[in-house]
Amino acid sequence: MKPRRAYKPQGQPTRGKTACNRLRRVDLFLMAYAPDLLRRRSGAFERAYFVDVGYGATPMTTLESAERFRTLNPSLPVLGVEIDPERVAAARPHEDAQTAFRLGGFNLPLSAWPDGIPERARLIRAFNVLRQYDESAVNAAYATLAEFALPGGIMIEGTSDPFGRVWVANIMRKPVKPDADASWTPEALVFSTNFRAGFDLTQFQAVLPKNYIHRVVPGEPIHAFFQDWKQAMFMTVPFRVWGARQWFIASAHALAQRGYRLRLWGKWLQRGWLIWEQSAQPRSKEA
Repeated sequence: MKPRRAYKPQGQPTRGKTACNRLRRVDLFLMAYAPDLLRRRSGAFERAYFVDVGYGATPMTTLESAERFRTLNPSLPVLGVEIDPERVAAARPHEDAQTAFRLGGFNLPLSAWPDGIPERARLIRAFNVLRQYDESAVNAAYATLAEFALPGGIMIEGTSDPFGRVWVANIMRKPVKPDADASWTPEALVFSTNFRAGFDLTQFQAVLPKNYIHRVVPGEPIHAFFQDWKQAMFMTVPFRVWGARQWFIASAHALAQRGYRLRLWGKWLQRGWLIWEQSAQPRSKEA
């Protein structure tokens, strides 16, 4: 029998800097966007993880997320993954029966349960991780992460400002039926703000995910999107007198009139989440 290859994490260490509750609004968004996924306990989902990739110098974001998500699913397994052995060692004292920290990279350190059933993820979060990579490396990282997600599972990948006030993220869905052309199906691009710094499109442009950050140039769809949103802001500027939130909401409705598939329900826009749908899949009942 050939010896098993030693596990080698794929990726690079991040700077590891984070702030308490930096990803709070990401968690709240996921709890509103995919509550059924977080709650699901049938079949393979009974033991499926929420995986936090690259949690940083301290495990606070993973632990904060575990506390929030377990209000929906008290038995949710949570796994924090870091490529830095010292960070993993520092997090280990925080482990419990439902929370683990492991050395790993994009090739997630998931193996098998004692009964031989493979460990898998229902939700993968990779925040403030891929911006340091070349754009050419993003697709490979996505494909590797997809190997560990259950069909119907989600990956949220994006970037936030240092305090989590503004962020932009890709929502990717693992196809329920095998798709030969894609390991993930793009589902949405989400723009989030808590309005504490007003409403300014340049704030979103500064935290675009890696697959968009260098594409805000003429001829690219993301450039056209921002140009149209800018025009929508101009058309709705009278709403500014009522505050940044109302201006944001009005601009979203004006932007939708230009043909973009946006979720315009109050529960999204009132909370500062503009969801630009990227697929033609039917909306879930939470939409």
